[in-house]
Amino acid sequence: MAAQFGKMHHLLPPTYKRLVASWLEEDCPSFDYGGFVVGQEVKEARLLGKSPGMLAGVPFFNEVFRQLECTYVSPTLFHRQHRLYKFMIFDLSTIEDTNTSTSVEWHIQEGETFKPVKHCATVRGPINKILLGERVALNTLARCSGIATKTSSLLTVIHSTLIHSTVIQSTLTTPPPTLAGTRKTTPGFRIPEKYALLVGGADPHRHDLSSMTMLKDNHIWACNGDITSAVRTAKAAGGFSVKVEVECQSEAEAVEAVRAGADVVMLDNFRPGKELEDAVGRLRARFSDGDDKAGYYRVEREEVKKEFLIEVSGGLTEENVKDYVCRGVDIISTSSIHQGVKHVDFSLKVIH
Repeated sequence: MAAQFGKMHHLLPPTYKRLVASWLEEDCPSFDYGGFVVGQEVKEARLLGKSPGMLAGVPFFNEVFRQLECTYVSPTLFHRQHRLYKFMIFDLSTIEDTNTSTSVEWHIQEGETFKPVKHCATVRGPINKILLGERVALNTLARCSGIATKTSSLLTVIHSTLIHSTVIQSTLTTPPPTLAGTRKTTPGFRIPEKYALLVGGADPHRHDLSSMTMLKDNHIWACNGDITSAVRTAKAAGGFSVKVEVECQSEAEAVEAVRAGADVVMLDNFRPGKELEDAVGRLRARFSDGDDKAGYYRVEREEVKKEFLIEVSGGLTEENVKDYVCRGVDIISTSSIHQGVKHVDFSLKVIH
């Protein structure tokens, strides 16, 4: 889990700020009539979590109000810095002080779970700016938190399955399987969704077509079914630094992919339970150096040992994921943790 090694927002590229700017532009492309009505008086608003969940998306929420110049300066700090004791109401646009505090004060940490109704944060700034950023900030936080919540829930099922399965525990010599998302993300919203997966404890999987070469069924069919040629071509193009994964519809395809040098084989839509367990077992035994019982699976061990990862995917949900947890599986990937997930309900209420 990445969060245990550092602060998650340090992962974000500088481009996320442009992304936030585009959201604000989409929501207010011309005049803000409602903002004109309320004026610029400095106010506070409470961010309330109205449904249970895990908080995620904090950097995007913060950036919305930062770009709207909602930097809050307390009257004490203001007149101490500027020697203007008689002013208690002031124009924030006249202040050029880099030591002002953030506009958002968080009362819980990102990655923390909460129950409703929870006062999660306080936003301070000109009321028109708070209301201008309200919907963009809430939409982003609700989406990210929903993904993190669903991810965490699925991880709990996987870990519970490992704990209660004496068969897996007695034979498990490798780390437990990694839960990963997919590339089935919302166009223009991939960075926040992948970020939310990390907060929830999952692996984001490849970010784009350049991150890893994944040869899916359409790629293989376009190459006349020649997996070996496809893998070798991909290796030649990507070089040593780009991994190659092959989506396999059968055990025979997986064997061909490993022989060709694939780094990862995805067993796609294999029937969970014994069919999947046996397929994984035979693959491990075939390319092992003797640690596994090739005779048990009635396979001939390859002359050259191969190092590769096994990913299982296809129709995995919180209800059936436990059937995919078996010895030898390295990665369990599913879009169910970020596609079509229920959002966490938040509201922003101005204090009056």
